[in-house]
Amino acid sequence: MLVVDNLVKSYGKFKAVDGLSLDIGEGHIYGFVGANGAGKTTTMKIIAGLLKPTSGKVMVDGTDISENPKAVKRKIGYMPDFFGVYDDLKVTEYMDFYSGVYGIPKPERKKIADQLLELVNLSDKKDSYVDSLSRGMKQRLCLARSLIHNPKLLVLDEPASGLDPRARVEMKEILKELRNMGKTILISSHILPELAELCTSIGIIERGKMVISGTVDEIMRRISHGKTLRVKILGDMEPAVRFLKEQPIISRISAASEFIDADFDGDSDVLADILKNLIKNDIRVVSFTELEKNLESVFMHLTIGGVQNAG
Repeated sequence: MLVVDNLVKSYGKFKAVDGLSLDIGEGHIYGFVGANGAGKTTTMKIIAGLLKPTSGKVMVDGTDISENPKAVKRKIGYMPDFFGVYDDLKVTEYMDFYSGVYGIPKPERKKIADQLLELVNLSDKKDSYVDSLSRGMKQRLCLARSLIHNPKLLVLDEPASGLDPRARVEMKEILKELRNMGKTILISSHILPELAELCTSIGIIERGKMVISGTVDEIMRRISHGKTLRVKILGDMEPAVRFLKEQPIISRISAASEFIDADFDGDSDVLADILKNLIKNDIRVVSFTELEKNLESVFMHLTIGGVQNAG
């Protein structure tokens, strides 16, 4: 459904997107993960036809956006991270306005609006003014607006941004329903556990480059050749850090205010020996645990942090 091939967006010498490629099949939900400034929003604007790339190709449902941008835009529903709403309009008027923008015949507009408002659980707010809605309701209204022309591909930039836990759950359930309806969805988010649960595949982007892409399980298998040990020490951590650095199975150590995290490759017998020797060396161990890998730990493992100067 969506193919992005070697996409580049430059501003002078700065590359906001740097040779990025991805391929999303029809009916899939693809999670776009990255820190602020990693290049997610720039990439999504290019896919939506709002920015022209410096080089590279974007294909939507077999159509090249550079060759036929109008046809591609008819196939895309775009929801930006910051969106404008017309506060002096009622919800039904807001939906009618955008139906007109997409050339939907007037006799069909009310039926389409009613169906979409029901989908996003806003039927009881159809006669309310937009400015009276909560942030979560405005997010859902913006999603309904992006569906007015029945697009095949949804490009959703941080749709759960700023929502409370209940509103995030509601948004997640709506996205699952859209997938069941056959929609293909590209979604960016900072809420990594929810992306892991929702998405069929994810891509981690940093400094405009794709770091890794695939299903959550595939990525876990590819990066989980090692494991992570977390040790909490009472008192000075330095002796424990020195001891762990001497262990051949340990490849990387990071020490925070309370914990020492150590990447290791070994089994339970080896861990038991390390714990026994820590105690034998008079190091006061409060806890000694193997951490379970999740999407958040994968993101921290694969990225170095820091942001670019563009989105």
